[in-house]
This record gives sequence, C-alpha cells and structure tokens, in this order.
Amino acid sequence: MRRMCVSLRSRDADDTPTNQSENLTMPMNTRDDLRNIAIIAHVDHGKTTLVDAMLWQSGAFRANQDVDERVMDSNDLEREKGITILAKNTAVRHGGMTLNIIDTPGHADFGGEVERGLSMVDGVVLLVDASEGPLPQTRFVLRKALAAKMPVILCINKVDRPDARIAEVVDEVYELFIDLDATEEQIDFPIVYASAKAGRASLERPADGGMPDSPDLEPLFETIKNTIPAPVYDPSAPLQAHVTNLDASSYLGRIALCRVHHGTIRKGQQVAWCRTDGSVQRVKISELLMTEALERKPAEEAGPGDIIAIAGIPDIMIGETLADPEDARPLPLITVDEPAISMTIGTNTSPLVGKVKGAKVTARLVKDRLEKELVGNVSLRVLPTETPDAWEVQGRGELALAILVEQMRREGYELTVGKPQVVTRVVDGKVHEPVERLTVDCPEEYLGAVTQLLAVRKGRMEHMTNHGTGWIRMEFLVPARGLIGFRTEFLTETRGTGLVHHVFETYEPWFGELRTRNNGSLVADRAGAVTAFAMLNLQERGTLFVSPTTEVYEGMIIGENSRSDDMDVNITKEKKLTNMRSSTSEETEKVIPPRVLSLEQALEFIREDECVEITAETVRIRKVVLDSSSRGRAAARAKRGS
Repeated sequence: MRRMCVSLRSRDADDTPTNQSENLTMPMNTRDDLRNIAIIAHVDHGKTTLVDAMLWQSGAFRANQDVDERVMDSNDLEREKGITILAKNTAVRHGGMTLNIIDTPGHADFGGEVERGLSMVDGVVLLVDASEGPLPQTRFVLRKALAAKMPVILCINKVDRPDARIAEVVDEVYELFIDLDATEEQIDFPIVYASAKAGRASLERPADGGMPDSPDLEPLFETIKNTIPAPVYDPSAPLQAHVTNLDASSYLGRIALCRVHHGTIRKGQQVAWCRTDGSVQRVKISELLMTEALERKPAEEAGPGDIIAIAGIPDIMIGETLADPEDARPLPLITVDEPAISMTIGTNTSPLVGKVKGAKVTARLVKDRLEKELVGNVSLRVLPTETPDAWEVQGRGELALAILVEQMRREGYELTVGKPQVVTRVVDGKVHEPVERLTVDCPEEYLGAVTQLLAVRKGRMEHMTNHGTGWIRMEFLVPARGLIGFRTEFLTETRGTGLVHHVFETYEPWFGELRTRNNGSLVADRAGAVTAFAMLNLQERGTLFVSPTTEVYEGMIIGENSRSDDMDVNITKEKKLTNMRSSTSEETEKVIPPRVLSLEQALEFIREDECVEITAETVRIRKVVLDSSSRGRAAARAKRGS
C-alpha cells in the first residue's frame, strides 16, 4: 500500500482550524489493486460495445462461450431500442488489478442513473464517436463528471469509420471542455484512439478511417491504470458504505448496491443503517456479494473502494449509509436534477377495459406499481391529482416516462396516459419553463424545412456548421414544449435521413402559446367494429389509424383529419345489400393501409383534450370526454369564455 498525507481541516463555517490538534496530518492509504471507473458517452457512441471487448480480452468468458453482443444491455427494452437505460457494473481482472466498470446511459432522460453511477467511481472514460463528435448528451454527462472533479480519459471511438474526422473531433472536445469551465488539470487529459467493435486501441492517432496500430485494448488498460486514481481511505475511520442503487432477487429479496468508502464490511456483521429520515437502526448483513465479470458471487468481506451488493435489509433506499454501530457517520444523500416533463398516469377508464385476461386494472395496483418505481428511480416524482385513480408522474424527459409506461404495459397494467406537459417554475414572480439545447444533423437540402419547423416552435438558432460533405449541423435553443411531437415531423420532412438530439439547458420565461399540431382528429361517434366500406369513404378525409374489424367506441380517435378541426365520423357503417344489380357493383377499391402508431408516437400525437389508452395488446387514442354532446357543450362554453 502506498501512503499519502492530507490535511484535516475544521468543519466550521469559516473553514479555519479551531485548534492545533485538528490541523494535524493523518495517514491515508490507497488500494493500488483497484480502479473504479465509469464509461460515459452520447447514445450509440459505443460504450456497451467497448465494455464487451474489455470483458473478452480480460478472460471473463471462455473461448467457446456463447455470449450475446452488448451483453451489458440485459433489459428487453434496452435490446429493442439499442440504448442503455439502467446503469450497471461489471468487474474486469487485468494484470493483477481489478477494474470496476460502470456502464452508464447516454440519454439525458436517464440522468439519475448517470449521477448514481458517478457517485461510485473515481474517474471516467469519455467516449466520443470519431465522426459525429460531441453531441448534447456528451455535454450533459461530461458536465456531471467535471462538477464531481473527476479525471477524464478521452477515448475517440469508431476511428475506422469511412467518414471519421479524428483531428476535428478532438478539437471539438477541447472546445467543449473550455465551454464547460473545466480546470487546467481536467483539460490536460490523455487521449486513446479505439475501435471498440474490433477490440483495438492506440495512443497514436491513426489516419481517418484507419485501424489503431495495437492489436488489442492494452493501451486503454494502461491509460486507465496510470490516470484514474486508486481509492483513498483512512485506515482509522469507521465503516462507511454508500447505497447507490437497488436490485431485487426472488431468493434474496431487495439487494442494495454499495460503494465502501472506509472500513471493512463482513457477511453476518451487525451495522448501523443510517436512513434518509435521520434515524439509525441496527441491522445484520445476511448476504454479501461481489461482482466478477457479469456474475455476483458470495464474499466473506469487502474493503475500501469495493463495489458490493448486500441483502438482508428489506426497506433500504438509495442514498442511505451503512456505518459502524459504535460510530455511525452518514454520508451525504445523492442529489439529482429536478424533473422537466410530467404526464398523468391513471387507470384505464374506456369501455373496453379489462378485455385482456389477467389485466391489472385497479387504482390500487397502479398506485403500488408507481410507488415501487420510486424505490429505484431517484429522478422520478409521483404526485396526487384531483381524481383518486390518476397521478402526475414527473421525470427528466419524454423518453424516460414512455419507458416507464411501456414497462408497466408489459407487466399487464391497463393505463390511461395524458399529454406530456412541462414542469414550470416561478422565478421572481414570473413563470419559467425548461429550454432544451437541440442539435440537428441533416442534408443541406432540408435546411429550410428544419428551420421552419423550429421557428413555429419558437426555437432560436445558436450555431450552424457545414462539414463540406453535404451535411450540416445546427444548434437551437427550443422550449421543451415545442419538442413534444417534433421528432415525427422532423423525420417526415427530412425523409428519414435527419438526426436529432437534445438535452436540458436552462429555464427561461414562458414563451406563450405554441401550436405544433395543425390537424384535427377523426373521432368515432359510436361503438362497433370497423368496416372496410366505411374506411373507403373516410380515407379521403385524412389518415386512418385503425384496420377493418377493429373494435372502437364513441370518443375513440380513429385517424388524423386533413383539416384543423375535429370531426365525428361513423367508422362502423356497413354497405347496404340489395337484390338489384349495378354496373359498378363489381368494381374493387383499395383500402389504404392504416398508419399504426407506436406508444411514443401516440404520446406525441395527442392534444390537451386527448389521452392514450394502453393495454398489454393495444395502444388506442381517445378523447378525455367520450360523449360527443358533452364535448360540444364544453367547446361552446370555452368559446364564449374567450
């Protein structure tokens, strides 16, 4: 063990020593056999692929073992969407050293996971695509790491891409560090050039589109060893272990993932459980687990710097501390950014509720599930509403809330979900709303269409870059309200070629009314089954969302009107049969295939007076008030009031 000295200072408000004894130096030890790092990056820049390669090259898997790609993305939704949602850890043994690696999400909507991951580590590897360069989520995750005063290793990934522009991307990263007010020590970061898919890295910059000169990731491992500091601890300090995440096991119950800061924790030991409400309770560690590769294995004890999993405390929460029973010293609670988007989630109240066998439809079940989500998701808020069977759920972004709804849907819950809204603040007596930094990459010919789309949403352009390749990059500051439903229109206008990313920037005064959807809805005026005959007559009125034989009810939205107002229609009308022959009776007409909306598209489509009905099998859009006459009277009153 290497030793170092630090100066212990008084905790008084003026930060000056109160007596001579408190200003003495105390010996501190380091765990030279251990490094704790987090890999941070924008979505799809290769974090999980890099962890895969590190696991293979460290001998974590047998040569003939069948292992999925992106093995860290174990969640079904993560595999389907190709993104990391939950922060997960793995342990890699390399050259006599243990590397605890936290794979964090790259999407800002899951920022709570990023912040928890950073609370467990001593440094970060910043991964940046050699072609795309730093993007909004790169800025977001890097800002968190710099605020925590962590050393950074820059890894330029995908250097073998044909469109790689390595030198320009490195310059852009330096500009990003300066823009985020990084210190001189933080800006003096080492650079590793890698192709995670090929499992190769180099300290020498290859040519654009070329492969790193090293046959493996050894340069990256060495850079981590030399740059990331070893965990530091006071050998005389009592036990302190911080709970940073939660998991569950059908055998062990709730599992708390902890970082041990000082002292030693053992299986079967009595510890002090320092709770969020300030109380302290003595509990027993019934099971102690440590990660090896992707598996948690039983261990007898763990020391400073270790990342462990413990069982035996059924109600433990994130941010709490396990301490010495004789000298309990709680660590600070984990704080995360405030939510920016909210939506109302309630029980299914449509006429077709409970049609799916085994569906969970009661308010008690929905409320229990939302409270369960709060246990492991520190960035979520659940607030009561005026009705007892609906709750306001606040989160970081639209995607995070859509992921929660999709998880509940797959678990068999039937829900009614309202239009996403922004969470406002009152500053100096004025209402402020969240503003997002939006980055758009698209072909040059779509410049006018994109700027027009964002002008309607009251976005203002901050920066535009032409790479000389036929593509341009634009940065806008846009109200978060304006981005609800933007992605679908953007992809339509750019013929599916554009790329768009956004991240929270700041709060600004309320921008006024935004009308982002110009078309009204086609609303079913009666219950029944959709007929092809009715669809033939209505498909000229707009775009339909339903197919023949689909069950509908009054107030259900069956399509998008070609005009701005809503229209009540009979989608169940049948063709009258007679015994009279007609010269045109044998002519055939084609029904245009309906537009099938995903959950995210349905949430983007709805207006304030509409909601989404979600079951295990279907996603339907409906009016909040189903009765057409009641909607008409409400609209008339609103018109008189205005």
